[in-house]
Amino acid sequence: MEEAGGQSLAPGDEAAALAAALMQARQTILPKRLGAPGPDARQLQTIVAAAAHAPDHGQILPWRFVLVPQAQRPRLADAFAAALLERDATALPEQLEQAREKAHRSPVLLLAVVDGRRGDPAVGLQERILSAGCAVQNLLLMATALGFGSALTSGQALCSQALRALFGLREDEQALCFVSLGTVLSRKAARARPVPADYLTTLD
Repeated sequence: MEEAGGQSLAPGDEAAALAAALMQARQTILPKRLGAPGPDARQLQTIVAAAAHAPDHGQILPWRFVLVPQAQRPRLADAFAAALLERDATALPEQLEQAREKAHRSPVLLLAVVDGRRGDPAVGLQERILSAGCAVQNLLLMATALGFGSALTSGQALCSQALRALFGLREDEQALCFVSLGTVLSRKAARARPVPADYLTTLD
């Protein structure tokens, strides 16, 4: 591999350049800007398989993903509306419809769930959530590599009884976020990213 100007890159530099290009290409695309086609079954398996390479102390697999197929989106829409009513019993019909509509955005939708007790109880919740975050990032990067846009969404509905019941979450499980995947229909200009000087210090 050559840089501009004809200078050769060492094998390690080439891998680093490819990794940097992939990470820099990843951008959050709002679910409403993600359309068909989404990843097919084979591509989705490749994307989800990337999550398995996240750090996982003791290999306890403290997280999982739940795919929400199109046929189940109406049930998710009902859960979103019920979650809104849990928070606000006076929610207007148009507000409930807005909550329901969120379930139908993006061709592929996954829920990321972390388990606070699975495996070794000595592995704390913070470490489990960190592992889940790495798994999610691996998934997003693989989706980017395959040419798809992605987004993470959260919100108060994740803590609702309606959503917990729909996904059958156990007492020690928490819904972390939804992951949306699809073809980018439109995107905003890439935002400026922080540089190491903004977040790296040295212990004195």
